[in-house]
Amino acid sequence: MAAQRIIDKLKSRDESGIDELLLHYGPLLRYVIAPFLPDARDREEVLQNTAMNVWQNIDRYDEAKGSWTTWLTAIARNAALNRARAEQGRQAGDLPEDEADPGPTPEEQVLRKERQKALLAALDSLKKSERALFFRKYYYRQSTAQIAAELGTTERAVEGKLYRIKQKLRDLLEGGKNGRP
Repeated sequence: MAAQRIIDKLKSRDESGIDELLLHYGPLLRYVIAPFLPDARDREEVLQNTAMNVWQNIDRYDEAKGSWTTWLTAIARNAALNRARAEQGRQAGDLPEDEADPGPTPEEQVLRKERQKALLAALDSLKKSERALFFRKYYYRQSTAQIAAELGTTERAVEGKLYRIKQKLRDLLEGGKNGRP
């Protein structure tokens, strides 16, 4: 299997592992990065940064926590998202150096973690196909048109499914307060 060979090469610090990683997984990683970054140069730089991040953190990969592909796409997605945020910050103008970003308070951090746990539990209760559609749209930021084309359906159908999924999540998170299961 190509994945295990690549993992073994990276763990043994064989630099040809990076080349194989980009050869075998480059198209997938580009696919994940593209919705976040319109500029081709930014996308290629993030792809290279992703490869270096995988190289530097290969010992952190744990098959028990998730698949190789999931781990790779998460690294690529986060790198692309960080790059997109940095670009937005440059365009909007950063805070002056004497103004510190206050950040969330400890109470806000605890509430945020509780909301994240509740959302993950609600997402786990969805059907696999619903969860995949939700992640494609809101985690990987794929366009509705792209999702519809790849699923062989209409944009309106995708939007309808997403609406129903969001409503189901809302009901789960609110404990069914709206009279729906």
